Amino acid sequence: MTAGTPAGLRVVVADDEPMVCAHLRTILGAAGDIEVVAEAADGAEAVEAVVRHRPDVVLMDLRMPGVDGLAAIGRIAALPDPPPVVALTTFDGDDHVHRALRAGAAGYLLKSTPPQELAGLVRVAAEGTR
Repeated sequence: MTAGTPAGLRVVVADDEPMVCAHLRTILGAAGDIEVVAEAADGAEAVEAVVRHRPDVVLMDLRMPGVDGLAAIGRIAALPDPPPVVALTTFDGDDHVHRALRAGAAGYLLKSTPPQELAGLVRVAAEGTR
């Protein structure tokens, strides 16, 4: 996958909290070179969004109803030419983070990450695909 299209980096956001998705969309959209191409409320929707939109990066909540983020990370990692998946969590010592990394996540972000740092961290994750 080639990171970055003429419109910039393409991101899928997966979180079961609509407010979190809206917040991430606003922050990333303000960066100017990052576009949220899809939002997903659970892991199954996230996998579908990745197949449909071929994003450069996926931001994935780990704890969601139905198919959780851990299962979705594994499914995305098994796709041909998968995008890097960055796990979103509220706790940095969370066992889910370690399991996400073992499942194929490229890294993780705390939901408390300062908004001014978020776009740069997404860019760093996308650099791994170039």
